[in-house]
Amino acid sequence: MVANASRGPFKADVVGSLLRPAKIHEARSKLAAGSATRDDVWKIETDSVDEAVGLQKDVGLKVCTDGEYHRRHWFVDFVEKIDGVGFAGGLPTRFQTEAGFIEFSPPKVITTGKLRRTRSLAVDDFKDLKPLADKAGLTPKQPIPSPTLVHFRSGDPGVDKKAYPDIAEYYHDLAQVYRDEIKALYDAGCRYIQIDETNFPFLCDPNMHDHVRSIGEDPVKLQMKYKNLINAVTKDRPDDLTIAMHMCRGNHESAWAASGAYDFVAEVAFGELDIDAFFLEYDTERAGTFEPLKHMSKNKTAVLGLVTSKKPQLESKDLLKRRINEASKYVPLERLALSPQCGFASTIGGNKLTVDEEKAKLRLVVDTAREVWG
Repeated sequence: MVANASRGPFKADVVGSLLRPAKIHEARSKLAAGSATRDDVWKIETDSVDEAVGLQKDVGLKVCTDGEYHRRHWFVDFVEKIDGVGFAGGLPTRFQTEAGFIEFSPPKVITTGKLRRTRSLAVDDFKDLKPLADKAGLTPKQPIPSPTLVHFRSGDPGVDKKAYPDIAEYYHDLAQVYRDEIKALYDAGCRYIQIDETNFPFLCDPNMHDHVRSIGEDPVKLQMKYKNLINAVTKDRPDDLTIAMHMCRGNHESAWAASGAYDFVAEVAFGELDIDAFFLEYDTERAGTFEPLKHMSKNKTAVLGLVTSKKPQLESKDLLKRRINEASKYVPLERLALSPQCGFASTIGGNKLTVDEEKAKLRLVVDTAREVWG
């Protein structure tokens, strides 16, 4: 899919989360203390979403998200609403920064019963965003975590055998949950969805293969299982619905969890996933070269995440242009676009930069895209 002026992906695009304002943190603290209700917090979050839409419009974007302000974590708030999903403690993960390591344990997802969608997973968030985006004249985009998140953290051993004696039925039901949510989003007026995917890029890191084997999987065969799962989710979608995928190696308080070039997954991910566009981390050497983009099939767009969301220093516009030109050796320029490498606050604390620095990053994306594509 070639990016254009009226439909995503846009030449200057945005990934998802934005730094949360202090009033959201204060409201959530009151909620935890019992001095505020969830409705109270929602109203404050909605006011903040309106401000986030204004921020994205002010920097020149034609697209916006809600900053993920109704979430405390990029995937937990979504998957915990799926019937049959549970959590079994944390999955210890060593996140890395340029200065050292951060120990963080995202929840270990397990399946305790039949997987069903009986309520909104992200639709309520989108219904809150859409009128604000419409008022601002922007296209609203809804990020959702990948269905692979439900499986990867515990694998088949984390699936209740009474509920799913046949693992194929598990994958079928998981895909149906997502199909139902995507239909509900579409019915609510959403035409641009982004699947946030960590596990394909995690497979690019040989250090992650030990975890894959610990859950009884093979790093190569697991790609095929996840390809089939995602393609079952996106199958038969409406022609006017764009579904993109953001590939991330971890984003927690300016730290990352994995490193590795896309080569290990490129043929399957770029060549065989039924996805319209890929948002790809390319802000550091951790992501390797652009050569794996040669596997990008059909009319898929590669949105280059050349502007890091992990630190405040602004990239050189000339360097960004040179890197876009380098990528165009593998994907035609008209099928390239530009974005930040990730969101600015995948977890509630956010990355180590200020709102003004966040805005400068987004404005750099817009200005560079305008000079490259017009």
